[in-house]
Amino acid sequence: MAVTVKNRTELEKMRRAGSIVGACHLMLREAVTPGVTTGEINRLVHEYIVSAGGRPSFLGYPGPVPFPASTCVSVNDEIVHGIPGARVLNDGDIVSVDIGVIWQGFHADSAWSYPVGHLSAEVQRLLDVTEDTLYHALEFAIAGRRLSDISHAIQSCAEEAGFGAVRKYISHGIGRSLHEDPQILNYGLPGRGMKLLPGMTFAIEPMITQFSYASRQLDDGWTVVTLDGGLAAHFEHTIAITANGGPEILTRQE
Repeated sequence: MAVTVKNRTELEKMRRAGSIVGACHLMLREAVTPGVTTGEINRLVHEYIVSAGGRPSFLGYPGPVPFPASTCVSVNDEIVHGIPGARVLNDGDIVSVDIGVIWQGFHADSAWSYPVGHLSAEVQRLLDVTEDTLYHALEFAIAGRRLSDISHAIQSCAEEAGFGAVRKYISHGIGRSLHEDPQILNYGLPGRGMKLLPGMTFAIEPMITQFSYASRQLDDGWTVVTLDGGLAAHFEHTIAITANGGPEILTRQE
C-alpha cells in the first residue's frame, strides 16, 4: 500500500478543488426542490465546475461503462453512484449528490444528502444521524491515530442510532487520483491499520441505511441500492491530516 503525503503546493491545489466542490453544494441547497430532475442537478453542477476552471472527476470514470455524468445523484433507496437523468424529485424524497473536481491534477470529493420538500421525522433523523456520523468520524482523523479508528467511529455512531453502515462501499485516500490508498472501511474494530500522518488526504464518506446495510448493484453497472428497499443517506468530506489538532476540511461549504 503506497499512501502519499501531500506537500504544501499539492494541498493548495486540493483546497482549490475542494472550494469548487463546496460551492456546488451550497448552490444545491436552493436548487434541490420538488419538480427538479436529477439531470438538471447534474447540469447545474457541471456548468459551475467548468465556469470555475475545474474539471469533473466523475465524468467518464472507468467502470463497466464509463460513468456518463459529472455527478452521482442517488434518490431514496439508492446508496451511491446513481446516474442522473429524467427522474423528477418529489416532495418527501431524499437525494444524495456526490461531486468530484479536478484542479491542476488534484481531486477533491464530497457528497451531501438533501431533503426534497418536507420530510417525515423518521427520514430527517436518518439524514441528521448520517451527517453527525461524518463529523464524529472526523474527530478521529488526527495524526497518531490508527486508520481503523475512523472506521469504528462510523460503524458505532450509525449502529447506536439503529441504522446500518454500508460494508461494500468505503472511504478512501484521494489526491492526484480520485481513489488512492488507503482503503478505509466504514466499519471495524479500533486501533488497527496504519498510523495517520500530517499531509495524508482522505475522502471520508459514511453511507448509512435505514435498515439493513446489505446492497445490490443495478443492471446499469453503477447504481447501488439497498437490498431491502430502505432509504440511504451519504455524507462525505475530503480532509487533510494536520500536524496539530483536527483535520482540515478541504470541501467546506462556505
